[in-house]
Formats: sequence, C-alpha cells, structure tokens
Amino acid sequence: MSETMTPDEIDAMFTGPDGAFGFARWGRPIVPVVFGVEDDTLRVVKGAIEAMVAMAGHKMAETDPELGANLMIFFLRDWDELGQVPGLDRLLPDLDGLLERLRGADANQYRAFRFDDAGAIQAAFVFLRMDAHLGAVPAQDLALGQAAQVMLSWADGAFAARAPLARAGGHTVLNPDLAALIRAAYDPALPVATRERAHALRLYARMQAGAG
Repeated sequence: MSETMTPDEIDAMFTGPDGAFGFARWGRPIVPVVFGVEDDTLRVVKGAIEAMVAMAGHKMAETDPELGANLMIFFLRDWDELGQVPGLDRLLPDLDGLLERLRGADANQYRAFRFDDAGAIQAAFVFLRMDAHLGAVPAQDLALGQAAQVMLSWADGAFAARAPLARAGGHTVLNPDLAALIRAAYDPALPVATRERAHALRLYARMQAGAG
C-alpha cells in the first residue's frame, strides 16, 4: 500500500461540504443493470463491477428481493433522456429540479444513493452523459472508475485530489490507495455505516494491517 494516505485524508473522503462525516458501504449483494449501451460495453461494465465487488470481499446476486436491480447505470446522450425513463421520478425525488441543475452545471455524470434503516447503501443510480470528455475515455477505464465510485458513500469532491484510477505497467488500474481503502471498508468487523469521525482511524488501521 502507498504510504501517502493518512487518517486525515481518509476522513476527507467521507466529509461533505457541511463538515459532516458520513460513511456507508453496501449492506446487501449488488445487482447491477445497465441501460443505453451495446452488448460489448455492457460486458465491460458488468465485468468491472464484478471485479470491484470481488476485490472488496462483497457479494453480487441475480436479483434484489425489494428492487429487482439495485445498481442502475444509465448511459445518455443528453440529460433530457432521463425525463423519459418510466418510473424514475419515483426513485429520484424532484427529478425535474435535478435535471435543471445538471443542465445548468453542464455536468457529465451524477450519482445518487438510497440507504436502508441501518444506514447501509441500499441502491445506487449512476447517470453518465457521454459528452466529448467521457466519450474519449476507454470503456474499461470508465467502467472501472464508476465501479469504484459506487462502492462507498464518498463525499462530494472526494476524488478532486485523488483520482480513482492510476497507470501501472502501461495499464489503467484502480488507485492502490483506494483499493486498500475499499477492502478495509468491507471488513466484516466494521460497521456498515457510521457518522463517527473515529471511523477514519479504524479504516486506516485496517489498511495498515492489510499492507503488512
């Protein structure tokens, strides 16, 4: 493991703009469904999710008993397409307001989470507007980065200073620090969700143990 990730840096990954700490991991097996891509890209995206889940020591399933699929990934050409998805307004409150904000910010991606009664991730929604920037990213790199970003309830701006991907041996890989952090986060001895800042120290200790 790289020695560069400190407890304070881990803390920052889960601290929002309001200064509140909030950590959550998936509390149930992940069941992904992908919309808006060809079969070849679909296989790449699902393969990246499977690899990420296996690395974390988590599980996948064929179906979620409540939702059917609990990780929904949408590839879009324009944000207006979201307004045409049946039933999406029931999953995302104030969908019209959200679309207006995304258009106004010229955003090319957005993630939303739902949480269960224990605070664990219950469902995640990923929306990717394939503008010139995202369209230039190789499908495997895009899929790997997105898979990493839905494994935990990262704070807004968590990846501003630490990109989720890195280059190693001419290949794109998950940033080793983030890989170690995700593995630590899924340690079954740790809570599935917490708002205690001390959790950053617990994660740091698990990362150090895993590197030993």
